[in-house]
Amino acid sequence: MNVRSGHTPASAPRQELIADAALDLLAERGMRGLTHRAVDQAAGLPQGSTSNLARTRAALLETAVRRLAQREAAVLTAHEMAGLPAEGAGPEAVRAAVAEALSLALHRYLSGHRELLLARYELALEATRRPELRAVYDRAGRAFREPVAAMLAAAGSTAPERHALSMIAWCDGVLFSCTAGQFHTAVPTRTALRASCAELLDGMLRD
Repeated sequence: MNVRSGHTPASAPRQELIADAALDLLAERGMRGLTHRAVDQAAGLPQGSTSNLARTRAALLETAVRRLAQREAAVLTAHEMAGLPAEGAGPEAVRAAVAEALSLALHRYLSGHRELLLARYELALEATRRPELRAVYDRAGRAFREPVAAMLAAAGSTAPERHALSMIAWCDGVLFSCTAGQFHTAVPTRTALRASCAELLDGMLRD
């Protein structure tokens, strides 16, 4: 069965076809369903194509993590993540902009990228058992953590790294609960997500 991602046209580079097929398989079948042969079939490529790109299972997992980071970065663009008010704006305006950006990212994930979240959870668990994959996974995570810390600093945080941990933990909790946890049956509205994010910011950054 060909399960090639709808995000990846057949004309895409072979590496993208393989990586996206790997992510699709992780989301659909879990870690045990990810094999070189299954990726070849899912991507619609000749047998052996995946092995030529990633000879070992570890290499295939690292390829999947790097592609996951690329696709997650496209959920909320750098321009949208940096969409803070002009310099000199008051802390309330900055906090509102942070809540806007993060709620937009959460809602996009939950409403249109559930398969990426499922693949991410599979890879995150596997990374706890593979130090080499952990290093790749953590490097990819910094691409999100660092902009969040920068936004919180602009919003008036005196401890942006600590506050980024709290904010990202809350975001991850919402994503997991609404994808695989007890709230998986309904996607929160953008308004509800924005309000909750604003409440968390107000509590952390209270003057």
